[in-house]
Amino acid sequence: MNDKIMIELKDATVRFNLATEKIDNLKEYFVKLAKRELLFQEFFALDGVSLTVKKGESWGIIGRNGSGKSTLLKLICGILKPYRGTVKTYGSIAPLIEIQAGFDGRLTARENIFLNGAILGHSREFMRGHFDEIINFAEIGNFIDVPIKNFSSGMSARLGFAIATVVNPEILVIDEVLSVGDITFQKNCVRRIKDMLENDTTLLYVSHSCNTVRWLCKNAIWLDKGKIVMAGYSDDVCTAYEKSVSS
Repeated sequence: MNDKIMIELKDATVRFNLATEKIDNLKEYFVKLAKRELLFQEFFALDGVSLTVKKGESWGIIGRNGSGKSTLLKLICGILKPYRGTVKTYGSIAPLIEIQAGFDGRLTARENIFLNGAILGHSREFMRGHFDEIINFAEIGNFIDVPIKNFSSGMSARLGFAIATVVNPEILVIDEVLSVGDITFQKNCVRRIKDMLENDTTLLYVSHSCNTVRWLCKNAIWLDKGKIVMAGYSDDVCTAYEKSVSS
């Protein structure tokens, strides 16, 4: 671990507009929009979040449903843009935010390996060279020519994780992917993540399991209603959060 900054957020805010009335069809939506009768209510999914993450650090992100955890990861990965504030990243990012992200359900697992690899910036030759490693880790050898749409969530998670971690990314972003696999898959993932952390990969990990956050991450952030309640050592933050939700 060193002092090189990998992720830097300053007053990062994400705002969504929520319709204040139910619209049943597109025609009604556009009519109201044209007449300026469509009313929205502002919703701040993240509100003034500031965070600095250095190379090799591991950060768990905890909080109740709707607290802004996944929004924070999407902001860092560039999927969302801040309404206010700044977000800067320095290095390649391997995102595992949604199980099916980067997959085309109509294509086979074999085809999706090359598609997902291209999205991550890997050449076809590179993916050929790591093809066997990917399918062995994902344990999908018998299903390699089956369309992804027929995969279980666990199979999709194994394949997505195997592709994203085929090389040590500079920044690894994971959103609850370990919760959908079996015990063997979870142990294999944890072993690979720990190996990457030893090689200075920076980790951001969202989970509802404080025990897993304590196990994987040295640091943690507790989010509530889009704001940081507490940030620091994972055991301290997780203990405070557990006391809050049990009271």
